[in-house]
Amino acid sequence: MAGASDNGDRPPGGGPSDGLPEFPEEWGVIVIPDDLSELADEVAAVRAELHTAAPLNGWQRLASRPTVRRLRRLSGLLTHTPALIITLAILVTVASLFASAWPGPPRQPATQRTSGAPESRSDQLPALDLIDSEGQSVSILGRLPAVLMLTEGCDCAALVRDTIAAVRSDIAILTVSKARASASAPAAGQNLLPTARTPRADGKVVTALQDPTDTLRRQLGLGAPDGTAAVVLVDRLGKIVRVHPRTASVETFRPDLSRL
Repeated sequence: MAGASDNGDRPPGGGPSDGLPEFPEEWGVIVIPDDLSELADEVAAVRAELHTAAPLNGWQRLASRPTVRRLRRLSGLLTHTPALIITLAILVTVASLFASAWPGPPRQPATQRTSGAPESRSDQLPALDLIDSEGQSVSILGRLPAVLMLTEGCDCAALVRDTIAAVRSDIAILTVSKARASASAPAAGQNLLPTARTPRADGKVVTALQDPTDTLRRQLGLGAPDGTAAVVLVDRLGKIVRVHPRTASVETFRPDLSRL
């Protein structure tokens, strides 16, 4: 065994100690044996000091197992999941409130139609049931193709005769007025409108209809009666081919008859 160092491991002659710091004086004299087995007693004493804690019981040994530790971490994650969901729900609710309260682009004011402005006119004949001279309901869509002649306030007997002569036999002629036509026989020489569905020898049919509420005129966007007839030409599919708001002669709409 090497002897004790009397000079703190300084080289002989009191020179420097290879750049290493000196040991504290309170450690005393340090002896380094040549055989490390001589330190077995000191190693045993240190190990005894490190194991002075109380031994683990069964629950502690179970809790220290890797599987149990993983389950504990998983349970901790599940415990925090409801809090995370609640937090997200609160954030979504707050965002929705801000979105609903946030002013959007200004809306254009709705255009109000004045009483004198005409209504927009559709290109389809409205599905209306009018009344014939016998009080029966008649669907105007069931008599297509047709020439509708709104004759309220009009002396249109000559116009109706010329229209009958100008149309094909498969085209119906519907005269529409607000008042019920008289059912009495006309006197000789009088030019009155037909009072019922009147078949002719050439197969052409004229039907007189009543529109007490003037619904057809209103839905077609026609003006008030002015002594002339309003003529509406409708094809077999119910599409309005042409509208003549004021007509006194068949020549006004004769070119359109070929389109029915």
